[in-house]
Amino acid sequence: MSRKKRILLIEDEEDIATLVKLHAELSGYKLHVEVDGINGFHAIERERPDLVILDIMLPGQNGFDVCRKIKNNSELKNIPIIILSAKQEELDILLGLELGADDFICKPFSPRILLSKIKAVLRRGRENDKSIKNFTFGPFNLEVDRYLLRKNNQVIPITLSEFGILKRLLQNKGQVLTRTQLLDDIHNDDTFVVDRNIDVHIAALRRKLGGEINWIETVRGIGYRFKLETETTPHLAAT
Repeated sequence: MSRKKRILLIEDEEDIATLVKLHAELSGYKLHVEVDGINGFHAIERERPDLVILDIMLPGQNGFDVCRKIKNNSELKNIPIIILSAKQEELDILLGLELGADDFICKPFSPRILLSKIKAVLRRGRENDKSIKNFTFGPFNLEVDRYLLRKNNQVIPITLSEFGILKRLLQNKGQVLTRTQLLDDIHNDDTFVVDRNIDVHIAALRRKLGGEINWIETVRGIGYRFKLETETTPHLAAT
């Protein structure tokens, strides 16, 4: 089962936020709402959503500034953004798109049109992901399209959940991911899953990767991080 796409909506008008949340969740998305620009940006840093829907006229920090901060951040710049705003002037629309937003929708809006835009933006992201066929690190190769992990061309058995977690870590190499973020990559319909299940999967991955390098680093109190190859050094025991 593929995980639900996570959307962060930064919107201070309660009725609009409620409307968007209702339609998004009915369409199978997970949607979280923040009501001001400052906390909204902190939520993006913390949660790394699949998509941000962003109002312009926000308390704390306006949407243009939030958009600019996202696109100037090397760890966040690939998160797609849809601006949803009452501003309808051509200059405002052009500014939003020039700052890096993927689309601009003017209020009042049709929820069906918004959902269509969401699907289109996320679909473009999936198409970009397909261009990455494998990840190579040390003697290992993760073949994304075949769900295979190899070491020196020898297949290493790996579960679907382990594959999802390893792929997510490799996609965000060098960045810290929380247990909650990695939880999205556990594929199991029948088991009640809590964040500590991640620790079990990480331990299994470490055993399978083995060798002298501890590829997956524990960041205490936060989660895990896949090391950049320039940081890898032999270790005696996993941390």
